[in-house]
Amino acid sequence: MSEESRRPPAADARDEAAAENRRLSSPNARYGARLRRQSSASVLLNAVIEADRANLEHTMAALQADGTLEQAAARVVAARRRFVLGTAKSRAHAALLHLELSASLAGVTLIDESAVRAIDVLSDVRPTDVLIAFSFRRYARPTIVVAREFAAAGGHVVAITDDAGSPLAAAAHTTVVVDTGSASFSDSPTAISAVVHALATLTAASAKGARRRLARREGLARALTIYSDERGGADG
Repeated sequence: MSEESRRPPAADARDEAAAENRRLSSPNARYGARLRRQSSASVLLNAVIEADRANLEHTMAALQADGTLEQAAARVVAARRRFVLGTAKSRAHAALLHLELSASLAGVTLIDESAVRAIDVLSDVRPTDVLIAFSFRRYARPTIVVAREFAAAGGHVVAITDDAGSPLAAAAHTTVVVDTGSASFSDSPTAISAVVHALATLTAASAKGARRRLARREGLARALTIYSDERGGADG
């Protein structure tokens, strides 16, 4: 029996969907292909849910198999300084990871070109530094350039991207691939958020002093009356 004949139908369907997704390279093209049809809200909602469910299941299964998420977490924990970067739409993913990592780790910095500029970070990269960078199609150029310069300066780059052949992956030492297929005009962020959560969980479980830091933050949240919930806590 040939290799192709042993492939389950679901795998073939997923490959076809992935090929169509790559072909629809712009939001405008995806809108024309997916949202101009006359579909009820319930049909469209079901399509979005099914696409996100497939993304999440496939992404997590692949990461369990290849171990790249554990490798990324180990690099983040071992680093002396951790920098997080995402531009354009990926800025939101970077901000979320920065908040999650900062709850249990010291030395986590978001490169936002306001309080922290990329040029300042790149001027002082050390071998013990790690950059976690987010980039998804259409691959914002500033992120790619910063990642290349960070790696050239001797730092370790962790890429979180949607394709092992993406421009960001080419500049990275560790690449975490996330499925972003969608039934909408925009690529899905669902599996990206799940990967952010999983990465932060793995780092917190391994980081020395994470429990003490979380307890201290809880006390400070109460003292500063940050939350309306009187119990405090480190969540946003």
